[in-house]
Amino acid sequence: MRINKTLLVFALLGVVGVAAAQDAPATAAGGRKKLVAVMNFDYGTVQTYSQAYFGNNVDVGKGITDLLVKDLLKDGQYRMIERQMLDKIIAEQNFSNSDRANPATAAKLAKILGLDAIIVGTVTQLGNDTKNTGAGGAGGNWGGYGLGKIHHSNTKAIVQVTARIVDVDTAEILASEDGKGESERSSTAVGGGGGNWHGFGAGGVDFGASDFQQTILGEAINKAVVDLSTHLSADSGKLVARTISVEGLVAAVQSDSVVLNVGSKSGLKVGDQLSVERVTQEIKDPATGAVIRRLTSKLGVVQVTDVDAVSSVAKIVSGTGFIVGDAARTTTQ
Repeated sequence: MRINKTLLVFALLGVVGVAAAQDAPATAAGGRKKLVAVMNFDYGTVQTYSQAYFGNNVDVGKGITDLLVKDLLKDGQYRMIERQMLDKIIAEQNFSNSDRANPATAAKLAKILGLDAIIVGTVTQLGNDTKNTGAGGAGGNWGGYGLGKIHHSNTKAIVQVTARIVDVDTAEILASEDGKGESERSSTAVGGGGGNWHGFGAGGVDFGASDFQQTILGEAINKAVVDLSTHLSADSGKLVARTISVEGLVAAVQSDSVVLNVGSKSGLKVGDQLSVERVTQEIKDPATGAVIRRLTSKLGVVQVTDVDAVSSVAKIVSGTGFIVGDAARTTTQ
């Protein structure tokens, strides 16, 4: 008998999915913080200069992105998605480094993650004088020397970055901002700590480490990121909070969790809560016989702990007696 009821519920509910709307404008006070993510900045135009400075191909774009995320969280105008979740979806979607600054591909990724917007950016300048435009021959404006090898007097490091806030649904650029940082010292090495800085030789540089930030380049990068973060935080009011309604079915029941037949493609993400309900009555149009409303009884609440493209696992927060075919509904804010 239970099997027949389960099949009936599946037949009644049919295919379920996601509806997204932008009809709830952000408010200056009392509105929720917008959920965003920052793609690793593209650094292709300054890669030659990066290699000349570090002595190997350090991902300057990722280092700057990590600093920017910390500063944006500190400013408090945005909520940021977990970095592990962003990396997981990037891998699943097979995004390449060339997609880092592409608004269209970034918007696609943001929609999968249920974001309000996504930030893409580019490192446009990385050099030791104002003539550097981020393009040129090997060695660039570092004179062909790596860390700690430049000992000119009045050495200046200049870093410039640009970022764009991209609309999830249209890939429209909502805001574009620049950040610039300079650091100048007299009669000192560009690298500050010289060869004693432990991270450079292995190619893994922690841009947030105090010993790197004390170098002249580290100071310039930090100033550029702070400048950019300030501008991006001021743009938070330009974003519209997306309301994503997700409906799915319980596909399996375990002792303390359930598996749902909806995932990131429907807008679900880790942390979302869903109400689990059971259809108790259908109301039909007396003229046509079409179902015009389904009445449900709430069974409990579950919270998503793991998600892939088409399914999710949710721990049981409250309630008991869940069965395969029960409806799961949420409005993700």
